[in-house]
Amino acid sequence: MPRYLIEREIPGAGRMTADELQAISAKSNQVLAGMAGRAQWVHSYVTADAITCVYLAENEDAVREHADCGGFPVTGIREVAAVIDPATGEPA
Repeated sequence: MPRYLIEREIPGAGRMTADELQAISAKSNQVLAGMAGRAQWVHSYVTADAITCVYLAENEDAVREHADCGGFPVTGIREVAAVIDPATGEPA
């Protein structure tokens, strides 16, 4: 499945408590359980005023469906074209 970055502007996200982060994570898991494997949450990065999520999904519509059903904001969705890391710079 394609990999997507989902940008969610959430003022004060970096000040969320562990309980608040657990609650939104549980809601995400609940929605995903009803999507019959069409989307999978990999992980998310919480910053001061946003959460950026990494998902595997069959298409962008599945990402939007998850957000709509969970009540999660979506500022932008980008399909990942490639993943690189320090090893990419090493000779083959």
